[in-house]
Amino acid sequence: MDATFRDRLVIVEDDPVTRTVIAGYFTDQGFQVEEAETIVQARQAVRRFRPDLIFIDVVLPDGDGFELARELQSVSDAGIIFVTRRDADVDRIVGLELAADHYVNKPVDLRDLLARARSLLRRRRIERDTARRDTVATFGPFTIDLLRRELATNNGEPMRLTRGEFDLLAALIESNGHPLSRDYLIEVISNRFTDVDARSVDALVARLRKKLGDTAKSGIIATVSGKGYKIGVPVERDV
Repeated sequence: MDATFRDRLVIVEDDPVTRTVIAGYFTDQGFQVEEAETIVQARQAVRRFRPDLIFIDVVLPDGDGFELARELQSVSDAGIIFVTRRDADVDRIVGLELAADHYVNKPVDLRDLLARARSLLRRRRIERDTARRDTVATFGPFTIDLLRRELATNNGEPMRLTRGEFDLLAALIESNGHPLSRDYLIEVISNRFTDVDARSVDALVARLRKKLGDTAKSGIIATVSGKGYKIGVPVERDV
């Protein structure tokens, strides 16, 4: 694979065995990998390497991984996954609220970590692609701003959606009426707080339909038998 198109990963981990194992595995999976043992080395690697993704241990020899993640967010738009032995619920909540997209406990399941990394990178690409397009669209009696992540009625009344509900609706809007499979929607709505499956997608669609006042007659979100879902009304872009 041409290095120009390989995802760039920085691993911030002070244990040399863990770091080497993760680095070797992700290199074999097509990533460009830089390793850092300390916060100082991590800062240097991020400035020089401009990664797409960063793995950070919470406990580092020269400081706190949480604080490093918050610092790196101000200088990089890379996705962040904590990889750590700190498994207390309070640490997980702090990490996810503070900075990270995922929180993974050691010992690491490399295949699971790879799946989370690829899902995160796909989601980041969707977000970047969306930001480059026309971001305001109308569908049925609603207006959605994909960049600001806002939904309102055409009369200007704001509507509150959860992150998962908005992500699912945005994906349907972006698909321009083409059906999206449940497997694809699982990737879309997987986020820092929830591991999802097909039943989660169906439940989220049901909640979203209820909030939109969607009925079989209005058909805002249409079920496609054997496939998944699609937006069932015309989508018009503001240009």
